[in-house]
Amino acid sequence: MADLALTARSLQLLLGDWRGSGSAYEALAERIRLLILDGRIGVDTRLPAERDLATRLALSRTTVTAAYRHLREQGLLHSVRGSGSVARLPGAPAILPAPLETEYIDFSKAAPPALPWLADVARQAVDDLPAYLGDAGFDPIGTPALRAAIADRYTARGLPTTPEQIMVTIGAQHAIALLSRALIGRGDRAVTEVPIYPHAYEALRAAGARLVPVPVAPHGVGDEREETDALVQAIRHSNPVAAYLIPDFQNPTGRSMSRTARARVLDAAARQGTVVIADETTAELSIDRPGEFPPMAADGPAVLIGSVGKTAWGGIRVGWIRAERPLIRRLLAVRSPGDLGTPILEQLLVTRLLGRMDEILELRREQLRAGRDRLEDLLARTIPEWHVPHVDGGIVTWVGLGTPVSSQLALAARREGLIVAAGPRFGVDGAFERFLRLPICYTPETTDAAVQALSRAWHSLAHAPVAEPEQELLASVV
Repeated sequence: MADLALTARSLQLLLGDWRGSGSAYEALAERIRLLILDGRIGVDTRLPAERDLATRLALSRTTVTAAYRHLREQGLLHSVRGSGSVARLPGAPAILPAPLETEYIDFSKAAPPALPWLADVARQAVDDLPAYLGDAGFDPIGTPALRAAIADRYTARGLPTTPEQIMVTIGAQHAIALLSRALIGRGDRAVTEVPIYPHAYEALRAAGARLVPVPVAPHGVGDEREETDALVQAIRHSNPVAAYLIPDFQNPTGRSMSRTARARVLDAAARQGTVVIADETTAELSIDRPGEFPPMAADGPAVLIGSVGKTAWGGIRVGWIRAERPLIRRLLAVRSPGDLGTPILEQLLVTRLLGRMDEILELRREQLRAGRDRLEDLLARTIPEWHVPHVDGGIVTWVGLGTPVSSQLALAARREGLIVAAGPRFGVDGAFERFLRLPICYTPETTDAAVQALSRAWHSLAHAPVAEPEQELLASVV
């Protein structure tokens, strides 16, 4: 039996305005399909009973039955008499995403291509390997050389750090999960920005957290003082054990926190006993941001997460945590039941890469500037009604569509051969239908093809009806 279940009301809120010009059952099935593929309905989640959903949506039960049957035929639902219908992904174990057809352009991942000299550095790292072959090779904390290199990088950026404050992880996502398990008990509150990187709030929830979402605006929009006030009030009033923030080039909004805002939030957290987890995986990817921004812990107590996934290549699964030594010891205890350490060869590769980080960042700066400017120009010419923030760093932009049709647009884009993540994927419980996250880090050829597909999809929705107000969706967040 499924551990998670959606009520008819919850599914109605996720569906938004799902009705199209075709048959009702096909439109309903297609929207539920997107929700499953997009991760907003998790695998093994039980959908509401056909009768309950029909009543909630003011449909005949026959329509809902036909929609569920269509999803079963696609391998997206598994139904057992007496147990209901459970979300599935076809052709893969439950924990794996469904394989995408090769003819699709996947514009849902925000990650740059591999460094052009990465293979050469990897060969050099192999030459370093013999010195490490004398023991079993299980390394739960990180090689001394890599921890020293990471500490030196923090020190060079304005935050004195020792190797004893570093734990090497299997990527940034692994770091978020470890910290969630070490800091959060079932029922504890955790503050998070919304919209936010979805795998972060999934890790927090998996640890048992009750999320306290605080809205943030896209880059260049909104009042930072008001946003900071909201974060401070959330920390003071909800008594959270942790707060997960992306202070630099936030994913997906692209906004950065000022030094003043960081200091205020960190001061409030320290007074409340809240541990601030600052995800800095994109912190050094400035294009033309003015001012100097050291790591967040330079402005107050914070645990930092970093990786090379957004600077070198996502295929190098190495990240790290910077924390004080007592927390590092707790993390070691939490880690051992789940994994036995980070691969040595990849650590040797990253040690060499960190020595060339200034060179890497200069390359990425030029690539991101070109990608940002190209995407802005193409969208201005093909879909001028969209609001495209002029971000000053990071790898994404949070585009305002002007109308709440993000999920409909994602479905239409699939029909044009393009995979994009709908805005609600970045909400804690289904908001942000007015937004679409687009990466600025792809090759010119891919960006051109993606924008052409988006334009075709958008113009196919020119007369789409308006969905439920976003305010009502936001109110459903708990």
